[in-house]
Amino acid sequence: MSVQKERKEVVVSEIREKLLRAKSVVLVNYSGINVEQATKLRKGFREAGLDYKVYKNKLVEVAAKDTAYEALVKDLNGPNAFAISYGDAVAPAKMIKDYAKEFKKMELLSGVVEGVYYSAEQVAELANLPSREVLIGKFLGSIKSPVSNFAYLLQAIIDKQEATA
Repeated sequence: MSVQKERKEVVVSEIREKLLRAKSVVLVNYSGINVEQATKLRKGFREAGLDYKVYKNKLVEVAAKDTAYEALVKDLNGPNAFAISYGDAVAPAKMIKDYAKEFKKMELLSGVVEGVYYSAEQVAELANLPSREVLIGKFLGSIKSPVSNFAYLLQAIIDKQEATA
């Protein structure tokens, strides 16, 4: 077996391992981004605990076979990067959306979030969703509100009865 083929097999197994662990993968066309911008992008992803990696399309195609990420193969065309999250499923979409504002030539292509394929428009919509923490806070606030109102009502009745007594 040639050295080149062994290297490719190592990269394919690395990609496959990442895909199998990932909660979500967002595919990005990064052509037109200069080295300084790419470095800034990678640093931002690293700080957020996300992976941002460029792989050869053919290697990704081989690694994604028989996984939930196989749907991304049809969008592999030209220079692509992969934003991968192992925790928060919508974090890569949000990060790409934020950086796309700054780097105008960056283009979101598609994504797979928790095993479901999304087009570029659908991934952009996911990026607009509030974070998990905000949604939990809103949910807890909506649960707390009726209970608080009932408690205030009871306290008002008690205060009124004490005032009349």
